[in-house]
Amino acid sequence: MKPWSSLLLVLFWLSSPAVADEIRTDPVAENMLLLQTASGGWSKHFDGKAVDYERSYPPAEIDALKSADRHDGATIDNKATTREIRYLADAYRKTGNSAYLEASRRGVTYLLAAQYANGGWPQYYPDRSLYRHQITFNDDAMVRVLDLLQDVAEGRGALSVLMSEFGLRAQQAIARGIDCILATQVRIDGKPTIWAAQYDETTLQPAKARTYELPSLAVAESVGVMRYLMRQPRPTPALIHAVDAAAQWLDLHRLPDAAMRKVEAPGEETGRDVLIQAQPGASLWARFYDLRRQQPMFVNRQGQQVARFADIPNERRVGYAWYGVWPEKLLSQDLPRWRKSIAPSPAHDAP
Repeated sequence: MKPWSSLLLVLFWLSSPAVADEIRTDPVAENMLLLQTASGGWSKHFDGKAVDYERSYPPAEIDALKSADRHDGATIDNKATTREIRYLADAYRKTGNSAYLEASRRGVTYLLAAQYANGGWPQYYPDRSLYRHQITFNDDAMVRVLDLLQDVAEGRGALSVLMSEFGLRAQQAIARGIDCILATQVRIDGKPTIWAAQYDETTLQPAKARTYELPSLAVAESVGVMRYLMRQPRPTPALIHAVDAAAQWLDLHRLPDAAMRKVEAPGEETGRDVLIQAQPGASLWARFYDLRRQQPMFVNRQGQQVARFADIPNERRVGYAWYGVWPEKLLSQDLPRWRKSIAPSPAHDAP
């Protein structure tokens, strides 16, 4: 056989459907197709454990996932659904596998369907049990959805493939989402502060989630909300005022000259502990502040507010982020840069 004949045979073999399909698959993306729920979203758990897209699923588990009566635990918590949409869109760009594009399309459709008319997103949809129906900023859940939709609307990266179909609807969802953010900024004595971690979807009042997550002002989540608002290319006066008011509150409620330290503690039940110590020049914030005195708030597993951080049982002290430095870079670097970027230019002010 002549050399060019061998080359033609190789090219023919590579272009055959079976080989092309094999080349165009991605193991992680294939598992994402398998675990996508009937509603189009994804759960953060499978069989009681965190979803693992790296492992192989045996036939019995595949049958369970394909079962018509499988519980639809789709959620936006712990990066679920937004993570998969992003990965699948990128996998489609790399492989051309249309199944990945279709799954990402279903995911965006799910996010749009899950949004409340007032602009908020529940932590879970369609499951509304317990606190899953509440509008959820906790762990940046709603902000992560808005970020993804804005990437779709702006045609950014791999998500640009979804822009023609979803761009306009994404823009409309973003506008409602920002309206919800502005409406839920907590006001105390008429003055805007920051945001709570979750809200009643009807009254838009701060709401309780887990027993130790009482209605409160939530610092970590508020930083995520502010960053999203600061992303907007044409911020309105209301948006700018919301960010400025939140920044003022965060600056006023920093714990100066304080730092958190994790230490070995053989005498404690976990063998570890968290200490708050004096450190000149450092800053620290509590994760939660109460809605009345706007002071650091600590809660045990029984849902009882305790007076001091040291009064929380050791397991809760080390097992939850009660203190952090979430606003530090935002206040010192990002906010000044943002204010400069939105300031009118001298030429604009000139008559």
